[in-house]
Amino acid sequence: MTMLSSANGAVLPPEYGAVVTKPVEALSVAYLTGTKVTTSASEYLIPILATDVTTGAVVEGAEITPSDAVFEELRIKPAKFAGLTIISRELADDSNPAAADQVGRSIARQIANSVDNALFNALTAPNPAGLASLTGISAVAAPAAWTNLDPFEEAVSLSEAAGGRVTAWVTGATTALEVAKLKDATGSNKGLLNPDLTAEGRRAILGRPVVVSPFVPADTVYGISREDLLVVTREDTRLDVDRSAYFSSDRIGVRGTMRVAFGMPVPAAHVRITNAAA
Repeated sequence: MTMLSSANGAVLPPEYGAVVTKPVEALSVAYLTGTKVTTSASEYLIPILATDVTTGAVVEGAEITPSDAVFEELRIKPAKFAGLTIISRELADDSNPAAADQVGRSIARQIANSVDNALFNALTAPNPAGLASLTGISAVAAPAAWTNLDPFEEAVSLSEAAGGRVTAWVTGATTALEVAKLKDATGSNKGLLNPDLTAEGRRAILGRPVVVSPFVPADTVYGISREDLLVVTREDTRLDVDRSAYFSSDRIGVRGTMRVAFGMPVPAAHVRITNAAA
């Protein structure tokens, strides 16, 4: 790995991993709505309780029949996401910390988009499996045109029945606007989501924030249970610099790699709401 030093530029600080990791976590909806876990191993094992310990009433002084809890394992292998940006030598030689931020955010934006695309769509390998390909996810059918919040109430109930708790809704900009324009009564100008137009946080449904992502398919809303969406992140985030590949144009290539996958041990804790038009 070739790192820039004080002799050949100062665009990258010693904490080179954070230049990529922190912006990705700030930009990615996956990190915003899920729970981050880190691992130094190639696989992350999630224990799943398959059978509870047997309990019951016993007579005082009687023997208690022992039993064992049975666990299964969900194996998560983080996939490699990579971004490449080409910068001028002048930027690389700039000792201003803002130069490092620009490089980091450029690469992080590419990686964050790729991570969110994998989370909300059924992509082929080597992309990790996301919500769109999750077997057992709770499903709610909504009418073609939104009229009320009943589908969201149903989604919350289904998640709770599975032991989850919807903590955020994620959808596209068009659907978010359609729901935000719902009124509390026919002929009224008062919004159904937030009748107090002076209050902040208008994008909330049933007290849960609405997060907009361009990667959620049309006419689809995901209800995510934060504790049941693990964003598994390897600790070996890298930032590599190559000064030779773009020698003829006096530019420098900076490549960032980050390994991420998703663990959803209780699929039914998450809900997919789909409009009839979809």
